Order: sequence, then C-alpha cells, then structure tokens
Amino acid sequence: MRTENSVIEEASDNHNNRPLPRNVKLLGAASLFNDVASEMIYPLMPQFLMTVLGGNRFHLGIIEGVAESVSSLLKLWAGAWSDRAGQRKGFVVFGYAMAAVARPLLGLVTVPWQFFAGRIADRIGKGLRTAPRDALIADSTDEAVRGRAFGFHRAMDHLGAAVGPILATLFLLTWPGQLRTLFLLTLIPGLAVVALLVFGLREKFVEQPPKERLHLTLKPFDRNFRVYLLSLVIFTLGNSSDAFLLVRAGELGVPTALLPLLWCAFHLVKSSGSLLAGRAVDKVGPRPLILVGWLIYAVIYIAFALIETAWLVWVAFLVYGVFYALTEPAEKTLVATLVGAERKGLAFGWFNFAIGIAALPSSLIFGWLYEQHGPLVAFGWGAGLSALAAMLLLFVTTKPTNSHESNSPNNSAA
Repeated sequence: MRTENSVIEEASDNHNNRPLPRNVKLLGAASLFNDVASEMIYPLMPQFLMTVLGGNRFHLGIIEGVAESVSSLLKLWAGAWSDRAGQRKGFVVFGYAMAAVARPLLGLVTVPWQFFAGRIADRIGKGLRTAPRDALIADSTDEAVRGRAFGFHRAMDHLGAAVGPILATLFLLTWPGQLRTLFLLTLIPGLAVVALLVFGLREKFVEQPPKERLHLTLKPFDRNFRVYLLSLVIFTLGNSSDAFLLVRAGELGVPTALLPLLWCAFHLVKSSGSLLAGRAVDKVGPRPLILVGWLIYAVIYIAFALIETAWLVWVAFLVYGVFYALTEPAEKTLVATLVGAERKGLAFGWFNFAIGIAALPSSLIFGWLYEQHGPLVAFGWGAGLSALAAMLLLFVTTKPTNSHESNSPNNSAA
C-alpha cells in the first residue's frame, strides 16, 4: 500500500515531466536566434572598439556600464507597465525588433561615441522586453515546473550564444578582417526573431480596472524580497561586464581569431548546465543554487587575476559558465516565489533594475581599477563583493513550493 508521501512524490514527478507550455518554447526559440545575432559580434566588440575605433578599457567600462544602466531603468518601467496594461507581447516584440535594427548599425560606426550610441539603442530594446518576457514565462507556467521553464529559456539563450561565435569564426576565417560586414549580417537572425514572435506568441489579455498614475514602488513587497534585491545589488557591484574577461583572455595570449570559439565553449557550458540546474531548482529550491554559484564566482574571479597562461583561460571560462548555469534560473525563480501573482511584472522589473542599476558603477570601478592597479585588485574587488552578497542572501527565507499555485498558468494562452 502506497503511503501519502509516495502519492505526493509520484504526482510531483508526473507534473515535472509534462511538456512545457507553447509560450515558453517560443520565447526560448526567440532567445536562441537573438543570441546567435548578438554573440556573433559581442566577443569581438572590445577588440573592435580598441583597435579599429581607437578606444581603451575605460571607454569600454563607460559604454557597457551606461548601456546596462539605461536598460535596467527601462526594465523596471516596462515590467510595471505590462502589469497595468494586462498584456506583455507588445513589449516583447518591440524590444526584440529594436535590437534587431540597432546591432547591424554598429558595423557602420567610425568613432567611439557612435559605437556608444548603437550599444545604447541595443540595450534599450533589451530593457523593453526583458521584464515582460520573464513575467510572461511565469504567467504561462505552473509553479512546480517554473525552475525548469526558466532553465529551458536560459539554455536556449546560451545555445544561441554558442552558435553565434562559431558562425563568426567561420566567417572571419573565410573573410579575414571583415568585422563590419559581420556586424551587418546580424540583421538576418534578428528579423527571424521578430517574425517568430509576431506570428507565434500568444497571450490571454487580462482586463485591468482603471488605475491612478503608475507607481514604481517596493511597497507591495515584503522584507525578504527587498533583502534579496539588496544582495543582488551588492553582488552586481562586483560583477563587471564579461567584456573585461575577453580583454584578460587577449592579454594572456588567446588569439583574437579564437575569442569567438572561447565564447562558444563558455556558452555551451551555460546552456547544458541551465537545463540541469532548472530541474534542480524545482527540487531543492532556488536559494542554495544561488549561494553555491556566487561562491564559485568569487573563486573564479581570483583565478582570472592569478593565471598566467592561455590554456588556463579556457579552464577558467568553462568553470565560470557553471556559475551562470547555477544562478540564472534560480535567481528568476526566486523572484516568482517571493512575490504575489498580480505583481510579477513589477517584481521582475525591480529584479532587473537592481542588477542593471549597479552595472554602471560596477563596470566603471572595475575598468578604473584594472587600468590603474592591474587585474589582481580589480578581480579581487569582484570576488570580495560576491562573498558579501552570499552572506546577505542567507537572511532571505522562502515559503515551501506549492505545486498547485492559485494563479494557475494561462495554458489557453500558451
């Protein structure tokens, strides 16, 4: 005779093994094609800025920091407004469309300030789409498989980020030095993303009652969510743009032609790891995976400062991918776990805002430390803040997962 616990466990296993909703799969495919376009050029951006346009590391820090901070401000607004509007598809489609146009225009720039403007436009598109997209995934998915849904989405995103550098390497081996042409070619997968979402993505419009002015406030959320945001801010202050890791790889002897392959291997680890970590989140909860991931980050950042040979860069990048795999699905799942059903857009807006608003000082501080004091001080700064953030996260408590969430997913819309 089966016990009550065995019946519950069997039901949970059946629930976890059912297919993911249509919206989750479509958004995963969109992220795959978008990252094919984005990562065809991202590993080459630092070299393009510094060797073709005459910029330096400090310019790189300003560009990446300001771009991500602008994006974060829009994520907060777009997430809250998608709650108010009762629909999220328009934000998602327009955000991907804007990035699809902005990326290829980088191939036409001639000076650093034009590169800066193009990067800002690309990040504006990201800011408009990210929080509504994450909320739409949460809306469309039952709580018991939400970790798997976010893990799948991140896996598809990173798979595209692995394919993009391979295509870039093949292109540059065939047409050496044609960076500008490569940038222009990103228009093709970008348009494919827009077409996929326009004709495939579905959602159920939720009629919203008339409301007063939009308030971007933390008042609807409790202490746990606010402490979680604070820990994210502290961590992000030490988490500079990964462009600096590509700069470090070049300093240690990784040839420019191999940087896309290094970036590809890095994202393959992130992709496969996200699928596994997403399932682990549903079983053990999100917080343990975040803690382990942040501690791995601290160790790897110290390693990037101390290693002296090119082959060790490859090892460090692969382990660094494990950090991303553990934390990305877990961080987003923790957001949905801590907040109410009607505030998911605003919550994901604050989540992305907290990360993004710290990106400007993070990249500026890291770029200045790197330029003035060398890699050990810069990477040590990041490792120390990661450890501090992990300690603060210990004070965040979560409620047990309920596999039959009151706001069951809009499967009719998925």
